[in-house]
Amino acid sequence: MGTVLLKADHIYKSFGATKAVVDFSVEIMSGEVRGFIGENGSGKSTFSSMVAGVYKRDDGTMQINGREYVPHSTVEASDNGIALVVQEAGVIAEISGACNIFLNKESRFSGKLGIDFNEMNKAAAEALKKVYSEHVDPTIPCSMLNLEDRKLIEIAKAMCDDPQLLIIDETSNALTTRGREILYKVIRDVKARGGSVLFITHDLDELVEVCDSVTIMRDGHYITTLPKEEMIIKRMRELMVGREMSDNYYRADTVKSYEEEVVLRADHLSAPEINDVSFELHKGEILGIGGLSDCGMHDLGKALFGAEKLDSGSVVLADGSHITDPKMAVEKRIGYMSKNRDTEAIILQYPIDENICIPSLARLVRNGIIRSREERELSRTWADKLSIKLRSIHSYCATLSGGNKQKVVLAKWLGNESRILIMDCPTRGIDIGVKEAIYRLMQDLKKEGVSIVMISEELAELIGMSDRIMVMKDYSISKILDRSADLTEKTVIEYMI
Repeated sequence: MGTVLLKADHIYKSFGATKAVVDFSVEIMSGEVRGFIGENGSGKSTFSSMVAGVYKRDDGTMQINGREYVPHSTVEASDNGIALVVQEAGVIAEISGACNIFLNKESRFSGKLGIDFNEMNKAAAEALKKVYSEHVDPTIPCSMLNLEDRKLIEIAKAMCDDPQLLIIDETSNALTTRGREILYKVIRDVKARGGSVLFITHDLDELVEVCDSVTIMRDGHYITTLPKEEMIIKRMRELMVGREMSDNYYRADTVKSYEEEVVLRADHLSAPEINDVSFELHKGEILGIGGLSDCGMHDLGKALFGAEKLDSGSVVLADGSHITDPKMAVEKRIGYMSKNRDTEAIILQYPIDENICIPSLARLVRNGIIRSREERELSRTWADKLSIKLRSIHSYCATLSGGNKQKVVLAKWLGNESRILIMDCPTRGIDIGVKEAIYRLMQDLKKEGVSIVMISEELAELIGMSDRIMVMKDYSISKILDRSADLTEKTVIEYMI
């Protein structure tokens, strides 16, 4: 590795009474891929956002290549060779991929009659080719693209000017295996030309594979930096949480266990990406659903909640009710946690308490007026039960870390006394501590007779938590596997591909 590219000394950042980053110092070398890890709320994203010009630091200094660096905006950061790809949605859905890639850089395509969109589209196609994403059409609105292709638009935007420092904030969580391989190629390209990458992820296996070193943060503080040879997963977990952790936080039992009572029956469900799917969900069962990303499992989760229009078939509850829309699902105590947390599971610009209480409004309203005392009690009860880290119950959800947003999603459905939970990628983009807490909660809910449909892209999670695993392939069920000590990832994969 070469010289010091980024140097940060004694950085502080607070949001009200919350100290997000405290006396933090770090150096990143040119040609280095530096991992950043820590529990949700540890300060890693706040620090990277200060480097990228999103936030202004309260105190401390930064240097880029030995020069003082004081970014006042993301545009200024970009001018200094810093690019950020965020965890959440980072494109404007209503405009084209090309317009997103060259946002605030439109002057490059100015002509006599204004912006030359043909030239912009050509340049965007080249930018996408540069990041191995030729399959993405830059001329259509981003709202017409899937989540992964929108992320690839963001990566193309970040890479179009060959940044010195590329910051990737948990982006890989939104990518399929193919998308991750594209991202890894981009990282190798940056490293090969002497640039640096600051790589934030909760996937410690991925971290070991991709990074040259890792910096660990806890409660806003710098803990340590480990070189490649010392990046041992168990040690990193314990440094993140400040205590010893078990190597296995999944269920200890090795056989399926649930009641005979059927609480939900799917009869011959068909939709554009669901083909004649039938199954039963039992009381107290964790039914895992797995497959490749385009197998139809995510659409199936929406269909069970009434949010995906069926061409044929029905979702029937034990009392004979047919679920035809989300309103009925909520009334029948079904909860749905979307994979796309920030756009479909919570309202970022609403306070935490209002998000928690949304499904329960029908019983909180009297004579058309929300009973504020009961609303406060409900939201505070579940915020406390799930240990949501917050400045105030009235803070906007946008201010929360990924793990705490996920807890808000859980709180709103548990607050509505849901007896069936559809959890689509429930631990996506959250740290090891919150993941462990969610697994414990799932086991507690199971014991209480709550039934869970867990859709997951993580094989270890499927095998570790499910009573049965329903494997999907080409929009249909290819196999249902019972919980067993002998069940391996290899066996599950055989039915996926």
